[in-house]
Amino acid sequence: MFNIASALAKADPVPPAPHQDYEIIRRATEFLTEHWREQPSLERLAAHVGMNPLSLQKLFTRWCGLSPKAFIQAHTLDHARMLLDSDASVLDTSYEVGLSGPGRLHDLFVTHEAMSPGAYKARGEGVAMKWGFHGSPFGYALLMITDRGLAGLAFADPGEEKAALADMQRRFPCATYEEDWEATAPYAARVFEPSRWKPDTPLRLVFIGSDFEVRVWETLLAVPLGHAATYSQIAEKVKNNPKAARAVGAAVGRNPISFVVPCHRILGKSGALTGYHWGLTRKRAILGWEAGVVQQPAEG
Repeated sequence: MFNIASALAKADPVPPAPHQDYEIIRRATEFLTEHWREQPSLERLAAHVGMNPLSLQKLFTRWCGLSPKAFIQAHTLDHARMLLDSDASVLDTSYEVGLSGPGRLHDLFVTHEAMSPGAYKARGEGVAMKWGFHGSPFGYALLMITDRGLAGLAFADPGEEKAALADMQRRFPCATYEEDWEATAPYAARVFEPSRWKPDTPLRLVFIGSDFEVRVWETLLAVPLGHAATYSQIAEKVKNNPKAARAVGAAVGRNPISFVVPCHRILGKSGALTGYHWGLTRKRAILGWEAGVVQQPAEG
């Protein structure tokens, strides 16, 4: 039987924080992304979430990997970069630079394969998946793996774990599912720790989708950290037709491997943050967190 409380007590290389901690971080990141133009002080942010400023500073830094001030700076720079790039072919630029950015290799390095068309049409029949919830900078992360690699990643707020699991299982109702936190834990540690994003140890992904969906997801992988693309730009690459943006949007929305396959970096034509299956607040938090990673100095 699924029991999030008992499962969270198990050893986990990315230990989840208490429910109330994530709620504080969610409110804090939401406030900062809505008021970043005002450059709010730590004291103002602390008053908003009802915490002591020093305690909030420590909690925020532990969860997000950067201080509230650095988060604001990262979000400001990220927003400016998106605006500057909005009328250029950002995706073309992304292909030119590959998965590396200014000063360092800073994106998840992955290798991927697609499940056979037969497995997709059979709605996952014959596919065995192991799953587990783990703490992440963006709330609970549900990871699903096969013997070939990571096949699913979703997010859940406290109390929504069962719904998140059911949502992912509906994608492939004929697959078999086994709760195995020990098996999924190494993937969680690998995904959410930038120091482990190494080209010589690529993360293995397994795409389970139609031919068109797989092509869209492969194209998303080419949009590097700190950059963005629009649906029409993705459509231009996938179908050589920017008017196919609606079909691309549907495929982006069905992306089963959130965060790793960066559907959160896809914007509307105007540069606006459009819908996100796991919530716009989380999308803003991910973009701000990624902008902070971009600014970190190169290692070695």
